[in-house]
Amino acid sequence: MKYDFTSIIDRVGRDASAIDSVGTKGWGAEPEAPKEGFDFIPMWVADMNFATSPSVTKAIIERAQHPLFGYYTTRKEYYDSIIRWQTTRHNVTGLTAEAIGYENGVHGGVTSAIQIMTEPGDSVLVHTPLYIGFRADVDMQGRKSVFSPLTKDENGIYRMDFDDMDRKIRENHIHTAIFCSPHNPTGRVWEKWELEKAMQVYQDNQCYVISDEIWSDIVFAGHEHIPTQMVSEWAREHTAAYYAPSKTFNLAGLVGSYHIIYNQYLRDRIVAHSMRTHYNSQNVLSMHALIGAYNETGEEWVEELLQVLRDNTSYAADFITENFPDIAVTKPQGTYMLFLDLTAYCGKHHKTLDEMIKTGWSYGVGWQDGRGFGGPCHIRMNVALPRVRVEEAMRRLKEYVFTD
Repeated sequence: MKYDFTSIIDRVGRDASAIDSVGTKGWGAEPEAPKEGFDFIPMWVADMNFATSPSVTKAIIERAQHPLFGYYTTRKEYYDSIIRWQTTRHNVTGLTAEAIGYENGVHGGVTSAIQIMTEPGDSVLVHTPLYIGFRADVDMQGRKSVFSPLTKDENGIYRMDFDDMDRKIRENHIHTAIFCSPHNPTGRVWEKWELEKAMQVYQDNQCYVISDEIWSDIVFAGHEHIPTQMVSEWAREHTAAYYAPSKTFNLAGLVGSYHIIYNQYLRDRIVAHSMRTHYNSQNVLSMHALIGAYNETGEEWVEELLQVLRDNTSYAADFITENFPDIAVTKPQGTYMLFLDLTAYCGKHHKTLDEMIKTGWSYGVGWQDGRGFGGPCHIRMNVALPRVRVEEAMRRLKEYVFTD
């Protein structure tokens, strides 16, 4: 490969939450430090342990060499880069700079949209399993989360239950839904017919859609990300979609998300809300990072990254299936997360989920409690690491954790 996805980069003392917060009680969900003799393998926070594309660091360094960092104006190149990326990567048509707006993180965009699309006390439809932050995004705004569970088909693939979605929307008088595409934590990349059917349910119930598409670039061969807004003209006009280069290029620490909202009325209201709170101010270096990411070099880097992530997810899922038959895991179609169901294992071996999580931590397998994601006996595992580290984690699971 042209780019380096094999070096083990020491992140200790470099402000990485996945490493430096281990053994602390800041968030309250940090892994415990491993026992002596075992180093920590970070498999919980959803960032990658790979150096970003050289085109990103080049763009940041070139801008940082100019020693003034005062107030600035967003470059036309920023919007042009997003339009080019969305056009070439996701076959988007008709996107203009007017529909694009900076967001200080997808969370900020989602909460702004919730406050504009709903009133306090309203209900919002969310699928489960769910990204852990959605629950707070809804509930902390004084709204109520109503959950529609994804169900597994005969092949173990997570699917939406359209009848359940329709029924809960009607019963709870819901007019706003949060949609996750590709889906975190299950790794589903929705097929066109699924998206069309979901959007039809929302349309039939006059339900606006907040679509988190931050994982849109992490899709493996044989699957295709279809932007929610490209499904139909109705979806285009009733969806606020949120993107970022952060998952794709490992840039979460720079904070640089953006929305795409075609409906001018909806866009004006959401933008006005974020401006009134004064939270939505772009960072000049994150602007240049995006420009450095969304170019031909960045695209070349992403293609190699996808090969690495596909191989890692396939290897880990296959290893777990072959060695731990009582653990259910579906091979993801995108993202770099695995969602392990330990229900059968814990029942058979009379273990609790807490016991299993802490045993993994004690041997340095830094996985994450899946209950916050809507998995009652689940663990979320990040495999965006050099392959040797993923292999070491699997070895430890087999030798020290799932030993019964």
